[in-house]
Amino acid sequence: MHLRRNSRRTLRRSVALSLGGLVLATPLLTACGFNYATDRVYTPASGVNNRDASVDVLGAVIVSGQDDSGTFIATFTNNSTEEKATVESLAGAGGNTIQAESFSPIKIDEGGLVNLATDGGIPVSGTFTAGNFVPVTVTFGDGERVEMKVPVVPDDSGDYAGLDSSSASPTESPSETPSESSTESPSESPSASASE
Repeated sequence: MHLRRNSRRTLRRSVALSLGGLVLATPLLTACGFNYATDRVYTPASGVNNRDASVDVLGAVIVSGQDDSGTFIATFTNNSTEEKATVESLAGAGGNTIQAESFSPIKIDEGGLVNLATDGGIPVSGTFTAGNFVPVTVTFGDGERVEMKVPVVPDDSGDYAGLDSSSASPTESPSETPSESSTESPSESPSASASE
Protein backbone atom coordinates (compact mmCIF):
# COMPACT_ATOMS: atom_id res chain seq x y z
CA MET A 1 0.00 0.00 0.00
CA HIS A 2 2.88 2.32 0.86
CA LEU A 3 4.39 1.60 -2.51
CA ARG A 4 1.21 2.56 -4.33
CA ARG A 5 1.07 5.94 -2.56
CA ASN A 6 4.63 6.75 -3.54
CA SER A 7 4.07 5.86 -7.17
CA ARG A 8 0.92 8.01 -7.26
CA ARG A 9 2.86 10.95 -5.79
CA THR A 10 5.64 10.43 -8.28
CA LEU A 11 3.14 10.27 -11.11
CA ARG A 12 1.42 13.44 -9.91
CA ARG A 13 4.75 15.25 -9.66
CA SER A 14 5.73 14.12 -13.15
CA VAL A 15 2.44 15.29 -14.58
CA ALA A 16 2.63 18.60 -12.68
CA LEU A 17 6.21 19.21 -13.83
CA SER A 18 5.33 18.35 -17.43
CA LEU A 19 2.31 20.66 -17.41
CA GLY A 20 4.33 23.43 -15.76
CA GLY A 21 7.07 23.09 -18.35
CA LEU A 22 4.50 23.14 -21.13
CA VAL A 23 2.87 26.29 -19.72
CA LEU A 24 6.25 28.01 -19.49
CA ALA A 25 7.26 26.92 -23.02
CA THR A 26 3.96 27.91 -24.67
CA PRO A 27 4.90 31.59 -25.28
CA LEU A 28 8.18 30.52 -26.84
CA LEU A 29 6.57 27.92 -29.08
CA THR A 30 3.77 30.19 -30.30
CA ALA A 31 6.16 33.04 -31.04
CA CYS A 32 8.06 30.81 -33.46
CA GLY A 33 5.09 30.13 -35.69
CA PHE A 34 4.23 33.64 -36.90
CA ASN A 35 5.63 36.12 -39.38
CA TYR A 36 7.61 33.62 -41.43
CA ALA A 37 9.15 35.08 -44.57
CA THR A 38 7.23 32.45 -46.55
CA ASP A 39 3.94 33.80 -45.14
CA ARG A 40 4.58 37.33 -46.50
CA VAL A 41 3.61 38.44 -50.02
CA TYR A 42 6.74 38.55 -52.17
CA THR A 43 7.22 38.46 -55.90
CA PRO A 44 10.78 37.65 -56.95
CA ALA A 45 10.92 39.96 -59.97
CA SER A 46 12.23 43.34 -61.10
CA GLY A 47 8.78 44.95 -60.97
CA VAL A 48 7.19 46.48 -57.88
CA ASN A 49 3.72 45.84 -56.47
CA ASN A 50 1.16 48.08 -54.78
CA ARG A 51 -1.97 46.65 -53.14
CA ASP A 52 -3.16 49.81 -51.32
CA ALA A 53 -6.17 50.58 -53.57
CA SER A 54 -9.16 48.65 -54.87
CA VAL A 55 -7.05 47.93 -57.96
CA ASP A 56 -3.71 46.19 -57.43
CA VAL A 57 -0.73 47.36 -59.50
CA LEU A 58 1.54 44.34 -59.96
CA GLY A 59 4.98 43.94 -61.53
CA ALA A 60 5.28 47.61 -62.52
CA VAL A 61 8.40 48.57 -64.52
CA ILE A 62 9.44 51.05 -67.16
CA VAL A 63 11.11 49.22 -70.04
CA SER A 64 13.57 51.59 -71.70
CA GLY A 65 15.45 51.20 -74.98
CA GLN A 66 17.18 54.58 -74.57
CA ASP A 67 17.49 57.31 -71.95
CA ASP A 68 14.48 59.52 -71.17
CA SER A 69 11.86 57.36 -72.91
CA GLY A 70 10.30 53.97 -72.31
CA THR A 71 7.13 51.97 -71.82
CA PHE A 72 5.27 51.54 -68.53
CA ILE A 73 4.37 47.86 -68.06
CA ALA A 74 2.22 46.48 -65.20
CA THR A 75 -0.75 44.26 -64.48
CA PHE A 76 -3.85 45.96 -63.04
CA THR A 77 -6.11 43.64 -61.02
CA ASN A 78 -9.63 44.75 -60.03
CA ASN A 79 -10.41 43.47 -56.52
CA SER A 80 -14.11 44.33 -56.82
CA THR A 81 -16.35 41.56 -58.12
CA GLU A 82 -19.31 43.95 -58.43
CA GLU A 83 -17.98 47.09 -60.17
CA LYS A 84 -15.75 47.77 -63.14
CA ALA A 85 -12.65 49.89 -62.58
CA THR A 86 -10.60 52.21 -64.74
CA VAL A 87 -7.05 53.53 -64.71
CA GLU A 88 -7.49 57.23 -65.51
CA SER A 89 -3.96 58.60 -65.52
CA LEU A 90 -0.28 57.89 -65.11
CA ALA A 91 2.02 60.74 -64.09
CA GLY A 92 5.23 61.54 -62.26
CA ALA A 93 5.25 61.95 -58.48
CA GLY A 94 7.32 63.93 -56.02
CA GLY A 95 8.49 66.58 -58.49
CA ASN A 96 9.34 64.08 -61.21
CA THR A 97 8.13 65.18 -64.64
CA ILE A 98 7.46 61.80 -66.22
CA GLN A 99 4.56 61.96 -68.69
CA ALA A 100 2.47 59.41 -70.50
CA GLU A 101 2.80 60.25 -74.21
CA SER A 102 -0.69 59.07 -75.16
CA PHE A 103 -3.16 57.71 -72.68
CA SER A 104 -6.77 56.65 -72.84
CA PRO A 105 -8.46 55.18 -69.73
CA ILE A 106 -7.85 51.48 -69.19
CA LYS A 107 -11.03 49.55 -68.38
CA ILE A 108 -10.86 46.56 -66.02
CA ASP A 109 -13.83 44.20 -65.69
CA GLU A 110 -15.25 43.10 -62.33
CA GLY A 111 -12.72 40.76 -60.75
CA GLY A 112 -10.64 40.98 -63.92
CA LEU A 113 -7.15 42.05 -64.87
CA VAL A 114 -5.33 43.88 -67.63
CA ASN A 115 -1.73 42.98 -68.45
CA LEU A 116 -0.02 45.89 -70.20
CA ALA A 117 2.79 43.62 -71.42
CA THR A 118 0.33 41.96 -73.81
CA ASP A 119 -1.62 45.17 -74.52
CA GLY A 120 1.36 47.26 -75.64
CA GLY A 121 2.06 49.24 -72.46
CA ILE A 122 1.96 53.01 -71.96
CA PRO A 123 4.75 55.02 -73.67
CA VAL A 124 6.32 57.50 -71.23
CA SER A 125 8.97 60.19 -71.37
CA GLY A 126 10.92 62.03 -68.70
CA THR A 127 14.36 62.17 -67.18
CA PHE A 128 15.48 58.61 -66.41
CA THR A 129 17.83 55.86 -67.50
CA ALA A 130 18.03 52.10 -66.96
CA GLY A 131 18.72 51.34 -63.31
CA ASN A 132 16.80 54.36 -61.95
CA PHE A 133 13.69 54.20 -59.80
CA VAL A 134 11.07 56.64 -61.06
CA PRO A 135 8.30 57.97 -58.74
CA VAL A 136 4.97 57.35 -60.49
CA THR A 137 1.36 58.17 -59.52
CA VAL A 138 -1.43 55.97 -60.87
CA THR A 139 -4.96 57.44 -60.57
CA PHE A 140 -8.08 55.27 -60.77
CA GLY A 141 -11.63 56.13 -61.83
CA ASP A 142 -12.96 56.09 -58.27
CA GLY A 143 -10.47 58.80 -57.25
CA GLU A 144 -7.99 56.50 -55.50
CA ARG A 145 -4.30 57.08 -56.19
CA VAL A 146 -1.20 55.05 -55.57
CA GLU A 147 2.36 56.31 -55.60
CA MET A 148 5.20 53.92 -56.23
CA LYS A 149 8.87 53.97 -57.21
CA VAL A 150 9.05 52.03 -60.45
CA PRO A 151 12.37 50.54 -61.65
CA VAL A 152 13.64 51.28 -65.17
CA VAL A 153 14.85 48.10 -66.87
CA PRO A 154 16.68 47.82 -70.22
CA ASP A 155 14.70 46.77 -73.29
CA ASP A 156 17.26 44.14 -74.28
CA SER A 157 17.18 41.97 -71.15
CA GLY A 158 15.32 38.75 -70.37
CA ASP A 159 11.55 38.90 -70.01
CA TYR A 160 11.44 42.58 -70.96
CA ALA A 161 13.15 42.25 -74.35
CA GLY A 162 11.17 44.04 -77.05
CA LEU A 163 8.52 45.52 -74.73
CA ASP A 164 9.56 49.17 -75.22
CA SER A 165 6.98 50.50 -77.66
CA SER A 166 7.84 54.17 -77.13
CA SER A 167 8.31 56.21 -80.30
CA ALA A 168 11.95 56.90 -79.48
CA SER A 169 12.88 53.23 -79.13
CA PRO A 170 16.24 52.68 -80.90
CA THR A 171 15.17 49.28 -82.22
CA GLU A 172 12.27 50.78 -84.17
CA SER A 173 13.75 53.96 -85.65
CA PRO A 174 16.71 52.49 -87.60
CA SER A 175 14.54 49.81 -89.26
CA GLU A 176 11.85 52.35 -90.22
CA THR A 177 14.23 54.86 -91.80
CA PRO A 178 15.85 52.54 -94.43
CA SER A 179 12.52 51.00 -95.42
CA GLU A 180 10.96 54.43 -95.98
CA SER A 181 13.87 55.65 -98.08
CA SER A 182 14.05 52.40 -100.07
CA THR A 183 10.33 52.50 -100.89
CA GLU A 184 10.40 56.16 -101.86
CA SER A 185 13.38 56.12 -104.22
CA PRO A 186 12.13 53.34 -106.59
CA SER A 187 8.68 54.96 -106.83
CA GLU A 188 10.24 58.35 -107.54
CA SER A 189 12.55 57.16 -110.31
CA PRO A 190 9.88 55.52 -112.56
CA SER A 191 7.58 58.54 -112.21
CA ALA A 192 10.51 60.83 -112.99
CA SER A 193 11.42 58.78 -116.07
CA ALA A 194 7.80 58.61 -117.21
CA SER A 195 7.38 62.37 -116.98
CA GLU A 196 10.57 62.96 -118.97
